[in-house]
Amino acid sequence: MLKQIKETTEFLKNKGFDAPDVGVVLGTGLGGKFVAAIDVIKEIDYTDIPNFPIATVEFHSGKLIYGKIGEKKVVAMQGRFHYYEGYSMQEITFPIRVLKMLGIKNLLISNASGNMNTSWQKGELMLIDDHINLLPDNPLRGPNLDEMGGRFPDMSQPYNGDLNNKLEAIAKDHDITLRKGVYVSVIGPNLETRAEYRFLRNIGADAVGMSTVPEVIVANHMSLPCCAISVLTDDCDPDNLAPANIEEIIKIAGEAEVDLTKIYIELINQL
Repeated sequence: MLKQIKETTEFLKNKGFDAPDVGVVLGTGLGGKFVAAIDVIKEIDYTDIPNFPIATVEFHSGKLIYGKIGEKKVVAMQGRFHYYEGYSMQEITFPIRVLKMLGIKNLLISNASGNMNTSWQKGELMLIDDHINLLPDNPLRGPNLDEMGGRFPDMSQPYNGDLNNKLEAIAKDHDITLRKGVYVSVIGPNLETRAEYRFLRNIGADAVGMSTVPEVIVANHMSLPCCAISVLTDDCDPDNLAPANIEEIIKIAGEAEVDLTKIYIELINQL
């Protein structure tokens, strides 16, 4: 896999993806407003990048975008990959390793997730302080990529404390509600039953989704500081559970992206 990572990295460098400072992963229903804030220099479809998986989810665009926000060079993944699509964990996290090889110093992640904290409201943002991994595989399983990181990476603080502190301060300055909590990642693609929501709440999770954790594991393996914000797109109260409306979830994600974009742009400018 290391050979493929280097091959893809070299391809992108030759296409003009030159020493980005920050990498950004844009989640379900997210990306349009953030991408609009980028002074785009280059963009390329995933289908045209050697060794890249192809996004199969209709709400994910499948483009790698390179440009500037202020004085910072940014590379953004508009569309990510999920285990439920049939990819291996190594395939899901392959782009994160490529971004690191391109030169990013920080990784900013976003996702859409279900809100299980009854004190919060859908449409709000949650800063991920920690996570619970209920996915059935791990991107580090198999021979270790010694050139990229150690065999047993520490996960005592998977989300960088300095980045999280900056995000909380930025949200406060802009009067944006930014909750802080624990994200749990499950396989999907089905949403959870009432009993499953009760279980996930009981083990300490505030929000549930189907992504992010593999990317964070790999970032930590490579000593790449990362942070993540969830858009809480639907309320998952097992005692008052309504059928999921995917169109509404996407709509809420799009509306909340205004504040998410504002926070992440300010963070990028501060880095």
